[in-house]
Amino acid sequence: MKTVSVAATKQAVDPRRYFESVEAASERPEHEPVCLYLETTNRCNLLCTTCPRTYEELEPPADMSWELFTSIVDQIPKLHRAVLHGVGEPMLVKHLPRMVRYLKDRGTYVLFNTNGTVLNEKNGRALIAADLDELRVSFDAANAKSYRAIRGKNYFNRILKNVRVFRELQEREGHLKPRVSAWLTGLRETIEELADFVRVAAETGVKEVYLQRLVFFKDNAIGMARPDQALYEQLSGEEAVHIERATALANSLGVTFSASGAAAEPGMSLKRHDNGSPWSLCRRPWTVMYFTANGRALPCCIAPFSQRGYENYTLGDATQQTLREIWTGPDYGDFRKALLSDTPPEACASCGLRWSL
Repeated sequence: MKTVSVAATKQAVDPRRYFESVEAASERPEHEPVCLYLETTNRCNLLCTTCPRTYEELEPPADMSWELFTSIVDQIPKLHRAVLHGVGEPMLVKHLPRMVRYLKDRGTYVLFNTNGTVLNEKNGRALIAADLDELRVSFDAANAKSYRAIRGKNYFNRILKNVRVFRELQEREGHLKPRVSAWLTGLRETIEELADFVRVAAETGVKEVYLQRLVFFKDNAIGMARPDQALYEQLSGEEAVHIERATALANSLGVTFSASGAAAEPGMSLKRHDNGSPWSLCRRPWTVMYFTANGRALPCCIAPFSQRGYENYTLGDATQQTLREIWTGPDYGDFRKALLSDTPPEACASCGLRWSL
């Protein structure tokens, strides 16, 4: 496949400022994407109850090949941000540190989420050497019992040990990067453990803790994420107390704590929109491209949760097309046009209504 830059942008664009200022007024974008989501693998070693891949095979199991990875990255020479995860566990990929280094050599900000189960000194040092910017660890519970109920396997104590050893290595040798943060999905069944979660994270040496909103859809979605589990717009006074206690504890421990949900993608977060079209503030189809491990182009990382069948919202194939052909092509154009209308794509119809990322 011939490598072609998707745009001839000469000046750097701040991804946060651009995302907030871009006008979603046309089905044809004015600029190349500022952020790539690259699903380095769709394999995982957990069985999370809120993840679609637990319940059905979305695509053939695969790690993104080095050839596919470089062919995508090379087509956006001024890429600002790369997120190296999708529906799988990135640290199962042997050449992940090499991918990070390849992006960092191009001046790209790089991060990914991990479940932390296979983090060890060898691959931890490799990520440090590759200059990874952020390592987000999904603890998702404050104890082993809750973790197993949510994640499907009993790896909680292993994860705590792995993160603690990694943070001790960073502190001992003076490595400021990657920034390590702990993440908990906001569920009604675990909100009482929130303060304990902050304490556990602090005990492992983590200085940033985030409570993120549950991704759920009511109709025809994959997985067991249910509206009644979510806290957003349904938080009772009693449940709010747990957030207040967690906040106070974090302050006393010198830990940064956010329960807004907006921290999942700084500067790219949807906000509650009350005009009956919650999808209308989304700028991802004008700023972000998502590629699966097999090269399929999807509109965003939420799409796999929203609707069964990738064929419903596939916008291109990076193994067969250039990024320019995908980004400015008819499928992406039709998708943007629908998003600007009163009849958005089905995958977007309730996006941002009860949660945000």
